[in-house]
Amino acid sequence: MAGFGSENILAGAALVAAVAMAWRVTASRVGRRADFVPKADIDPVRAAPPSADALARLIETLDLVPAAILVLDAGGRILHAGPGAWELFGDSLGAIIRHPAAQSVLLRLRDGDSGEVDMLLDVPVRRAVRGQFRRVRLSHGESVVLATLLDWSEQDAVERMRTDFVAYASHELRTPLAALMGFIETLRGPAADDPQAQQRFLGVMAAQAARMQRLLDRLLMLSRVQMSEHRKPRGQVDPAETIARVRDETAPLLAGGPATLHVEAPGGLPAFPGDADQVVQVLLNLIENAIKYGSGAGDRAVRIALRVRLTAPGEGGSARPGIAFTVTDNGPGIEARHLPRLTERFYRVEGTAARRTGTGLGLAIVKHIIDRHLGRLAIDSVVGWGTSFTVWFPLGDGLSSNRHETVTDTSRPQLADPG
Repeated sequence: MAGFGSENILAGAALVAAVAMAWRVTASRVGRRADFVPKADIDPVRAAPPSADALARLIETLDLVPAAILVLDAGGRILHAGPGAWELFGDSLGAIIRHPAAQSVLLRLRDGDSGEVDMLLDVPVRRAVRGQFRRVRLSHGESVVLATLLDWSEQDAVERMRTDFVAYASHELRTPLAALMGFIETLRGPAADDPQAQQRFLGVMAAQAARMQRLLDRLLMLSRVQMSEHRKPRGQVDPAETIARVRDETAPLLAGGPATLHVEAPGGLPAFPGDADQVVQVLLNLIENAIKYGSGAGDRAVRIALRVRLTAPGEGGSARPGIAFTVTDNGPGIEARHLPRLTERFYRVEGTAARRTGTGLGLAIVKHIIDRHLGRLAIDSVVGWGTSFTVWFPLGDGLSSNRHETVTDTSRPQLADPG
């Protein structure tokens, strides 16, 4: 990860240093110089917190800087988060500052010292963050820590995608490629003069080529989803419009086939924050899975139901209201031992139609999209009766209403309920 965005880090460091120097000059003009206080006399954790007036003037300057900047007290508690920090990291700021690597740097800082650290966060989604910390003395016995944060999540995702793509593609493409090579050899040899065998083998080869194409398409889609997973969706999703798009896009899959789709969606459901295209993709993946699994249930007609409803605070263990989409099928069901692993990449249930035709990436894509939206996925299944997938998305942005206000007490910031 080293080397990405070094110019941005240096620029951020220069900005923070300039702000710190300007504040030192301002402090000297009002007769509150701290140069008479020896470094050794100030404990890095027990130093006096800055006065409200001093903090307000410092924040007024810092908020003009177009960067993710935090003001911390000497013990590492957040006193203020600038607009840039909230825009990039939101309620993850508390987790970043509480990260062991950040705490280790903060505990070592003395007045004038600086430190830099790289951090990886896995909850609620994977994020790569570089933090640069500098302790600044404001007046006699008063000091703060200025922190600049750089989000390297996208670069980190690119590096992981390159490695994962090669590993997964080489593993999953081995079987269809081997089949193609075997059929080509047969067509060149024993079947060279057998038109019926040629047609049969060409049909199998076309199916294997289509399988490879689906795999590559899904891998690329998964890569795109992972690239944006750390970025909060900025749009609004209308449940009614979402249902209409799902109806239109599933029509070709259902036309002339054994599956039917029944939709139950009350009117007047509120919009929720999200990426409309990704929400539609989630529902399409779930419905496609229902068709694949249901097609292996003998002669029974495949019935798929899509239900949308508004959930109340406290329902399903969430403190916030939300919109829940439930996709239910009457397929053969899935044994309980498989349920925890369904969202793993390339995991397919043995003995099912999806095992033969699926890529094992559909639910992995669903999981990453839901994580980006701070949502939840619940799976219920009864063998012989069918499976139900419920996707829940929170209403509202999940951030505190006073997120731009300055915190002057000594308590650590509380993270909002992620849904």
